[in-house]
Amino acid sequence: MADEKKTEDKKVEETKAAETKVEKTEATEAKAEETKSEDKAEAKATVAKAEETKSEDKAEAKADEAAPADGTAHGEQAPGVAETPEVAAAQADANLKNAGQKAEEQARKGGRSNSRGGGRGGRDNRGGGRGRGRGRDNRQDDGEELIEKLVHINRVSKTVKGGKRFGFAAIVVVGDGNGRAGFGSGKAREVPEAINKATAAAKKNMIRVPLKDGRTLHHDGKGHFGAGKVVVRSAPAGTGIIAGGPMRAVFESLGVADVVTKSNGTANPFNMIRATFEALKEQTSPRSVAQRRGKKVADLLGRGGMDKAEAEATADAVTE
Repeated sequence: MADEKKTEDKKVEETKAAETKVEKTEATEAKAEETKSEDKAEAKATVAKAEETKSEDKAEAKADEAAPADGTAHGEQAPGVAETPEVAAAQADANLKNAGQKAEEQARKGGRSNSRGGGRGGRDNRGGGRGRGRGRDNRQDDGEELIEKLVHINRVSKTVKGGKRFGFAAIVVVGDGNGRAGFGSGKAREVPEAINKATAAAKKNMIRVPLKDGRTLHHDGKGHFGAGKVVVRSAPAGTGIIAGGPMRAVFESLGVADVVTKSNGTANPFNMIRATFEALKEQTSPRSVAQRRGKKVADLLGRGGMDKAEAEATADAVTE
């Protein structure tokens, strides 16, 4: 009997424990459901609030677009606000200042592009290109219009520890197209700077060459410099400039229209240019010879085989 009672008591305790456990599980599940419901409600409230805020922002933006803050249309002056003379004058000064700055900038850009032109011939700026006077660049220098021709660019390199350093040597011919011309050379690490140096040197070393009828030389001549030898000869009208390479640039900038030339020896443009200018320095005119000898131009021409009338007519036509 005692064992049966113990067994029944144990069953009763187990049943009570199972019921208690079931009750606790149900309570936990109910609490979880309640918490989940509360979270969903809070999420819905947050979404609703965000939608409401968004709609309010849209409404404010539309209102701002429809009616500006000053109550006037875009680009219109607010009523009752008059522009004073001081404000108008200040605005006009500012506009003039801006226009002047823009004009200066455009002029600076134009001068830079002109200085970079000037007939830099066949190759690129880095590769010893030979301009050969392929460009005509007119500039103002002290109120004088000059013709600048880039004859040659030579690239040299120096090998150093870190690599190679490149340098450029340029030779430029400058003339006014009316009997004055000069040449100069310049060296620099950059091509534009070398050209500027050569141009400045050429302008300082210009010489006057007398021309016959403003188109050709008065007489033949020879020039020599180093291994370069050149011969220049006057030519009748219509001959043109028969010259090649650097010599053509010299006569084009000088203003010679008819000439025949020949270069012997070196083809180095530096020596050819110098030899050409040595030949041009020896040029004289009948007027200068007559003045030096104390005679008339007609007397000198008459001794050359002309009759008196023709000599006097030719002397009257001589301008220099």
